[in-house]
Amino acid sequence: MSLPANPKEITVRGIILGILITLLFTASQVYMGLKVGLTFATSIPAAVISMALLRFFRSATIQENNIVQTIASSAGTLSSVVFTLPGLLILGWWTKLPFLTTFLACTIGGVLGVMYTIPLRRALVTQSSLPYPEGVAAAEVLKVGTTSREGQAEGSAGLMAVILGSLASAAYAAASVSTWMAAEIAHFVKFGKGTGATGMAGSSSLALVGAGHLMGITVGIAMFTGLFIAWGILMPILTTLHGTDPSLSAAAITGAIRGTEVRYIGAGVIGVAALWAIGKLIVPVWTGLMSALEAQRKRKAGDTDLPRSEKDIPIWIVGLVVLLSIVPAGWLLADFMGSDSVLASIGTPLIVAGVAYIILAGLLAAAVCGYMAGLIGASNSPVSGVAILAVLGIAIITGLIGRQLTGDNVAQALVAYCMMVTTVVLAVAVIGNDNLQDLKTGQLVDATPWKQQVALIIGVVAGAAVIPWTLNMLHDVYGFAGEVGHVALKPGEQLDAPQAGLISTLAKGAIGGDLPVGFLAIGALIGLGLVFIDEILRGASKARFALPPLGVGLAIYLPPTVTAPVVVGAIAGWLFEKAIRKMKSAEVASRLSVLVASGFIVGESLLNVVYASAVSATQDPDIISRWITPLPEAWGTIVALATGLFIVVGFYMWSAAQAKKIESDT
Repeated sequence: MSLPANPKEITVRGIILGILITLLFTASQVYMGLKVGLTFATSIPAAVISMALLRFFRSATIQENNIVQTIASSAGTLSSVVFTLPGLLILGWWTKLPFLTTFLACTIGGVLGVMYTIPLRRALVTQSSLPYPEGVAAAEVLKVGTTSREGQAEGSAGLMAVILGSLASAAYAAASVSTWMAAEIAHFVKFGKGTGATGMAGSSSLALVGAGHLMGITVGIAMFTGLFIAWGILMPILTTLHGTDPSLSAAAITGAIRGTEVRYIGAGVIGVAALWAIGKLIVPVWTGLMSALEAQRKRKAGDTDLPRSEKDIPIWIVGLVVLLSIVPAGWLLADFMGSDSVLASIGTPLIVAGVAYIILAGLLAAAVCGYMAGLIGASNSPVSGVAILAVLGIAIITGLIGRQLTGDNVAQALVAYCMMVTTVVLAVAVIGNDNLQDLKTGQLVDATPWKQQVALIIGVVAGAAVIPWTLNMLHDVYGFAGEVGHVALKPGEQLDAPQAGLISTLAKGAIGGDLPVGFLAIGALIGLGLVFIDEILRGASKARFALPPLGVGLAIYLPPTVTAPVVVGAIAGWLFEKAIRKMKSAEVASRLSVLVASGFIVGESLLNVVYASAVSATQDPDIISRWITPLPEAWGTIVALATGLFIVVGFYMWSAAQAKKIESDT
């Protein structure tokens, strides 16, 4: 595939298409985040939509398609602010999200997220061996669309792999969403005197299996280790010690302990692993910053040798934007508190501390999330874990500043202030998480970095405009679990907003002095042990083997329904690679399997977008299931397991067969 020296990238049609996809995906993502506490990266489905629409224009380029997916990808990440914003409604601080305040919080954080990752690009993308599973997958999707249009055999087979994988995954997800077959495969057991319990569960999700394939066996083993620690060691011990009511089911016992104890241990592991990752990044980040300054020096000197693919937004603009952001950030926090707030007497130190925290903690969060996106993908990067650490940090600071204040509403006001600061920091983190993933895609398709960075800012503004509207609409219809005083249009059907509930609880605990420090400390100790083991493995094997602590912590922190399918996908991918190793067409088969895995992510993601949009539009969460008669529970589980196994094995066999055919024809 020949690449022009100065390809068409940012176009009016590309910007319009990217914004339209962003608006659709953001609204849908907000609903899914409130419903299940997770969001999915939209880079790949956006790339497929862009590829499908722009291929009708002869002048369309792979770089233009890349700009569209870059704009739209902000939807999958910026909508993660639903992990904090609903907490302000649950607390009773707001009865409705004010548009300007919410828009500014998302925009300020999002723009800072873009700025902070610019000097990180060389350290974490160009000069890094991080796998960036979703960034690579998005690039493969874009390449397939271009090569298939040029008539190349492998490109045509690759496009078919994406399409067939997408259709299979969408159909499988539809069967799960409709409740016709089991949405998850689970088995829990009790032991001892009926108080001890453990088990395992996995979502019926080909997208997660595909993500595991893309992540690779190293991360898969790390996640398996985390599952074993959480469910093979911690859960049996904690449930036995807790003395839970033996009349409860095993699932209920483990669910309660996971939410109140194991999850905090996972957060502690993630915290230590994140700090270690920051420490290891100091040198490469500094090198990247110096490279950016050197690139700016060459630009000023008129040096034409600097490749187009190495041109970022000039570093002086980055620094200026960061400095200027202090003004709107300060105004935002001052306006949030209000002149008649119970915090008025400490308003100035709170605002200064809040702005400084946004600038400094945002930088650290962007670096850590960018690293995690490179390691395990944007969809699986535990940004809510970063939000937990962020809210704990600002809660400790505000608690110290406001420790002498008394009054009934002081604690509520301090918690609300912490939630707002955390919202901005989270926006920084998630956009940093996404920007580096997009820049990896851009590197693989020969894009211009500064144009991608401008495109993401456009996406940030578009996403920030639709988030408050969507949140208010869903709040009016359903309300949020734990909220007091709000009368929803559908009482009794609240959206859980699980992450927002957890983070607001943590803020209350930190300010009120009843934080679960013990479980966080246990997690920190486990994290230190994992860091030690990982360093020994890397040193003894000369980096051939590793046990990434962040992957382990992620598997402890997230529910097994999310991580177990990822482990299955990583093992399945490793077995497939091992089986085809001696084939002459092994490399082609491997590339096709990557595209099938990408298709799995595409299909389920698009299905979820359509489903969430339909539910939001009709305000009917049972819009599909009411027309379907589900299978009996046992049969539903068997069908989900057997169908998923058949699809995965079948597509691996198809990839190998297609690779042999391509090899024999050339």
